[in-house]
Amino acid sequence: MNAVALSLILAASAPPLAPPPPTPVRPVVAESQGEKVTDPYQWLEKADDPEVQAWSKAQDARTRAWLAARPDMEALRARVRQLVTSREVAYGSVTWRGGRYFALKYQPPKQQPFVVTLDSLQDRSTEKVVLDPTVVDPSGGTSIDFFVPSVDGKLLAASLSQKGSESGDLRIFDVATGKELPDRIARVNGGTAGGGMAWNADASGFWYTRYPRPGERPEADLGFYQEVWFHKMGTPPAADGYELGRELEDPRISEHFLQSSADGREVLSLVQKGDGGQYSLWLRRPEGGWRKVAGLADRVVAVRFGLDGGLWLKSRQDAPRGRILRVPLADPDLARAKVMAEARDGAIDGFEVTASRLFVTEIAGGPSTARALTLDGKPLGALPVAGVAAVGGLHRVGPHQVVYESSTYTAPPAWFLADESLKVSPTALTIPSPVDFSDMVVARETATSKDGTKVPMTILYRKGTKRDGKNPTWLYGYGGYGVSLPPYFAPARRVLLDQGFVLAIANVRGGGEYGEEWHLAGNLTRKQNVFDDFAACAQHLIDRRYTSHRRLALQGGSNGGLLMGAMIVQHPGMARAVVAQVGIFDMLRVERSPNGAFNVTEFGTVKDPAEYRALRAYSPYHHVVDGTAYPAVLLTAGNRDPRVDAWQARKMTARLQAATSSKAPILLRVSDFGHGIGTSLDERIAELADVDAFLFQELGVRFHAPKAAAKARAPRARK
Repeated sequence: MNAVALSLILAASAPPLAPPPPTPVRPVVAESQGEKVTDPYQWLEKADDPEVQAWSKAQDARTRAWLAARPDMEALRARVRQLVTSREVAYGSVTWRGGRYFALKYQPPKQQPFVVTLDSLQDRSTEKVVLDPTVVDPSGGTSIDFFVPSVDGKLLAASLSQKGSESGDLRIFDVATGKELPDRIARVNGGTAGGGMAWNADASGFWYTRYPRPGERPEADLGFYQEVWFHKMGTPPAADGYELGRELEDPRISEHFLQSSADGREVLSLVQKGDGGQYSLWLRRPEGGWRKVAGLADRVVAVRFGLDGGLWLKSRQDAPRGRILRVPLADPDLARAKVMAEARDGAIDGFEVTASRLFVTEIAGGPSTARALTLDGKPLGALPVAGVAAVGGLHRVGPHQVVYESSTYTAPPAWFLADESLKVSPTALTIPSPVDFSDMVVARETATSKDGTKVPMTILYRKGTKRDGKNPTWLYGYGGYGVSLPPYFAPARRVLLDQGFVLAIANVRGGGEYGEEWHLAGNLTRKQNVFDDFAACAQHLIDRRYTSHRRLALQGGSNGGLLMGAMIVQHPGMARAVVAQVGIFDMLRVERSPNGAFNVTEFGTVKDPAEYRALRAYSPYHHVVDGTAYPAVLLTAGNRDPRVDAWQARKMTARLQAATSSKAPILLRVSDFGHGIGTSLDERIAELADVDAFLFQELGVRFHAPKAAAKARAPRARK
């Protein structure tokens, strides 16, 4: 029996699916830019309405019951768990303060990552746990939003939030004992503008991001107007003082990224206006007061304190692929800035400065490389990177070394130390791969978009895979905010590969894979380019006979969920199945939500005629057409999501269920967590297994656990 025939049989033998709960149509007519728009399900936006809550629970129960009815579901869940927990440990966010290293450690089966210190990156036996959120909250629902060690490395500040809400309070811990100090600041981190802090020189105080307190502004504005305040250790938060924020161009949607100099004497705030990539830069001197170093028009997007008396900047002014500038810290006048490095084959992604070297990472279509220069801009050479890889985590450790991470599709991230002679040493933070991907091919190919733009994509498949148009295939995309999709290691991919899947990642416009030009070609009124690029990648997989429409699945989350919504309504016959996770679908009302207002600089606003026309032209919710044969769709939402309101998925589910003429299921899965950040290990595993089960069901794939994997157990937590 051929693969297509088998898929039809398996799809036809799906577990019985209960009808969706009744969904009343209650039309509301609104007018924008002279156009009247009818919304049949606006009532589903009311999260605290008992009727909405009951409807959402019924939809979720229907979805979970249908997926759980698969005879192979228990074995599939076990395999996903085995793979996700197969890594003994993993490390991230490596930093250095006071002669010791700090890192986030991931250690299944612990539900959340935790902060550790190490005396040496070459000796894991020197590791010590400083802050474990599962000790603070044994339920596993509390997570670390960010952490910052003091200049001397003796204190650790961390924002902790619950259930993926990203609404975090700042707490201070003694590094030597792990004990919490009395100083605690509420509402430092949020899902709209994030958050951060920076220590002063002697850890007697710190600057921090502060959201309005109840009563200071109307309730609707409590997620806006982030400011910088200063706290003196040992004093009540009520005595804290205002520092920066009210004088900004648009204080309502400002996002502050704080950092202090190596000696803690100066502090910077890189302030983003909304989420569209526009920044201003402010510097605070030891004597007090803030100086504006760069405005929005200067297009400075990243900054580092040098050890040479300089302030080092990444700028896109007249350089959309980026360049590195240096100005004297004593007089940071951009008019006299010196160009220290230009982009070469790709776009400058990140950089770090030591006492004698400038290290630069450069991205080109997804993969990236790293190189070093002298402080006067003389090229020294490249850092070693294996194959199709991404370089990240670049951080100065001591005056003459940097640490960096190299990630690939086939192996866990490898951590390296590089010194001023470019001698590179592997560290003990590199853990051998628990999963064998030696049979996987990593191919880079290019699709041609509607306007002729060449769009890169990575295609992963097992050796010996035939291009006969019959392979189940999964295509992933994002395309927004200048966010790139670089190579990354995911053990759970083995689930799909073992069932014969071809996996593809599309580097569409809207991301940062070729710098700011690539981003701007897919934002605001040019958002349709993102959808055209992704459709071209899907068609490329079909034309190259990797797969067929009937055996293709599409997936994306958040902004990528919007991309999935566009694919559903613009190309309903392109794929058999679509997974849209925590997505945005109603583009005419999204800016009414707190984070939607921050997104205006990326998507546009209905208040501008041209931007309204663009939003109206692609808004997925408004382009669902009655009687259309839509593909199978799984939508996910988080009840505590601060970035994309769960009502977006509720409304899109209701509209698709009412409109579709096909028998393919339209499903809604609801989590009690948030957008995905801070989600517990168990919940991540549960969602992965449910998504895989949906894909297998709709693409007609029988799950078969490898014999060795069927007997495998998740590794025990190690001390």
